[in-house]
Amino acid sequence: MPERKPRADATRNREAVLAAADTLFARCASPQEVTMADIAAAAGVGKATLFRGFGDRTGLIHALYEMRLAPIRLAIEEGAPPLGPATPPLQRVPALLDAVLCFKIDNRHLALALEGTGGGSPYAADHYTRWHSTLQAALEQIPGFTDGSFAAHALLAATRADLVEHLVGQQRMTREQLRTHLAALTARVLEPRPPLE
Repeated sequence: MPERKPRADATRNREAVLAAADTLFARCASPQEVTMADIAAAAGVGKATLFRGFGDRTGLIHALYEMRLAPIRLAIEEGAPPLGPATPPLQRVPALLDAVLCFKIDNRHLALALEGTGGGSPYAADHYTRWHSTLQAALEQIPGFTDGSFAAHALLAATRADLVEHLVGQQRMTREQLRTHLAALTARVLEPRPPLE
């Protein structure tokens, strides 16, 4: 019985930390501004609690990103069309890319923080490899479509957080403009082409 209280406290602390980090990243001018000390103070916990629970700032960012992404991942893995696995690929590919783009727009400071954590290639990160493999599998279900791996990389490049931040923050493009442009690009990539002779 005594063991349950620390687990409950740890759960409450984790929830408080994630909520505080979520708020701070959403309100910041730049993700680099948000420190572990800021998050600890906003959550009302000690810095040691953050490091015990998440390891480091990168671990905290990953946990927050995964928490925000969980509903989309569930829709992709088990949901109904247009994101779910039973969706025909010509409908699923644009829906997957639209979901990535909307997530990056809605969480662009958090996505920027994650893409800026360093520690190796961003293309080897778990979140990227999941998006890439899902998109590649959908592309390769399209009859006659070749090189789904490269196409998945190229299409995902249009949803990078730094590009989204530039287009939304500097170019003042609206959410709907970005979605329209990405849909048009995707349609061009998916256009059937006659085989090369």
